[in-house]
Amino acid sequence: MAVSGITLKMKNLAPLLASMPKLNRRQTLLGLCSASLVAPNSAVAQLGSLLNAKDLGLIDNSSAEQSVILQGLINSAADVGLPLFIPSGIYNVSGISLPSNISIFGISGATILKAADSKTVFNCQNGANINIKDIDIDGAKAGSKNLIHFTNCQNITLNNIGLKNSSGNGAFLEKCQGEISSCAISNIKLAAIHLQDSLGMIVSANHIKNCNNGGILVWRYNRGRDGSVITDNQIASIGSESGNGQNGNGVNIFNADEVIIANNSITDCAFSAVRANTTNNTIIKGNICTQCQEVAIFSEFAFSGSIIADNIIDQAATGISITNFDDGGRLAVCSGNIVRNIWKSSPTNPDTYPVAIFVEADTAVSGNVIENVPGLGIYAGWGVYLRDVLVSNNVVRNTMIGIGVSMVEGAGIAHISDNVITGSKVAAISGMSWLEPKGSDLIEKPDQFSNVKIMSNTKN
Repeated sequence: MAVSGITLKMKNLAPLLASMPKLNRRQTLLGLCSASLVAPNSAVAQLGSLLNAKDLGLIDNSSAEQSVILQGLINSAADVGLPLFIPSGIYNVSGISLPSNISIFGISGATILKAADSKTVFNCQNGANINIKDIDIDGAKAGSKNLIHFTNCQNITLNNIGLKNSSGNGAFLEKCQGEISSCAISNIKLAAIHLQDSLGMIVSANHIKNCNNGGILVWRYNRGRDGSVITDNQIASIGSESGNGQNGNGVNIFNADEVIIANNSITDCAFSAVRANTTNNTIIKGNICTQCQEVAIFSEFAFSGSIIADNIIDQAATGISITNFDDGGRLAVCSGNIVRNIWKSSPTNPDTYPVAIFVEADTAVSGNVIENVPGLGIYAGWGVYLRDVLVSNNVVRNTMIGIGVSMVEGAGIAHISDNVITGSKVAAISGMSWLEPKGSDLIEKPDQFSNVKIMSNTKN
C-alpha cells in the first residue's frame, strides 16, 4: 500500500497504527463510507477506518503458511481498535489466537482460510467482544479438528461464516455468551456447533448439513441453567457413528435448563430432530421435523417442565416421546402438533414402536392432529409408569389403535375426553398391558378399568 510514495512495510506498521485515533462503532461505520474522500497523502486516510490484510503483508493464493503474518495483523488491529479486512483469496493459516476487542471480516464466499495443520484455525480463551463475519474456514487440507474453539468468552459474534471439512466440530464454544448466526456448516466429523456450559447463546438462521454425529449440541457437565435459544436454523442429513441416541440428532440438549428450540427446519436425522435429555423448563415449539429415523421429538430421562407445541412431524419411527418416569421424567404439555406418516419400524433402533405421541406422567396432551400410524396414535403410560395424564380434544385418523392407555396393576390415572377418532383398525380407545391391547373398545365400554376415565369421545 502506497503512503506518500513509500511502500508500507510490516516493520513500520506498528508506529503508524499506534499514532491512529481509536474509533467507536459509529465512527468506524462512517469511516468506511467516507475514507475515499479524505486527503490521499494522509496515512489514516489511506487506511480508512480498517486495516486491509492484503495491503499489510498477507498474500492470497499462496502455498506458504501465513499464520504468523495474520496473527500479527490481528494483534495490531485489536491494539488500535480497528477492524481487520481480509480480501478475497485463499490463505493457509492455523492456530490463530484471537485477542479481545477484535473485528475480522472478509468477502462472503471469497475469503477462505484453509487449515495449514490440525490445529484449530481460530481460538480464544478468556476473551470478549470478538466479531468474525463473511469468512470461510476449510479444514480439509490438514484434517483440522474444531475449526473454531472458544473458552470462557463474552459477547461473541460469528456471522455468515462458512465452516466445512472438520475432523472434530465446526465450532466448539465452552462457557461462552454471544451469537452464531447465518453460518453455513457442512461435512463435519462430530457436530456442526457444540455449546458446552453456555451462558446464554443465540444460534439462529444457520444452514447445517452432512454432519456425522450431530447438528447443534447444547450440553452441560453439571445440570443447570443454560438459557440458549436455538431458532430458525436449517438442519439436514445428520448421522450417528456410535451410540443409541446421544449422536444422530439435529438439536440435542443435555443437562441444560431453560433452553428454547423454535422454528427450525430439521430433516433426515439418524435419530431425533430434537432430543432433550435431563432438562428443566424446555420449550420445543414451531419446528418442522421430517424423516427422523427414531423419535422425531424426544423429552427423556430426568426432565421436568417440557412444552412441546405447534410442531409438524412428517415421517418418523415415532413422533413425540415424553418418557422415562422411572428416571423422574415428568411434567409436560404436548399441544397443537401435527404428527403424520409414522413408519412401521426404525432403521436405527429396533426397540422403537410406531406411536405418534407417547407420554407417561403429569402431562396434558391436547389439540394435536395425528394421521397415518401403523400402531398407536396416542399412548398414555408404559406399564406401571402412568400418572395424571390428560388426553383431550385431539384428532386421530387412520391408526391401528387411536388412543391406548395403560391399565396394568399399579398404573396411575388417565382422563381421556372429547377426542375425535377416525379409521382405527383395532380399537378407537384401548386398554394396554405394555404392548398388548386388553378388553374391548373403551368408547363402547368406558368403565372397564378403574384408573381410566373415558368421556365424550367420538368414533367414526
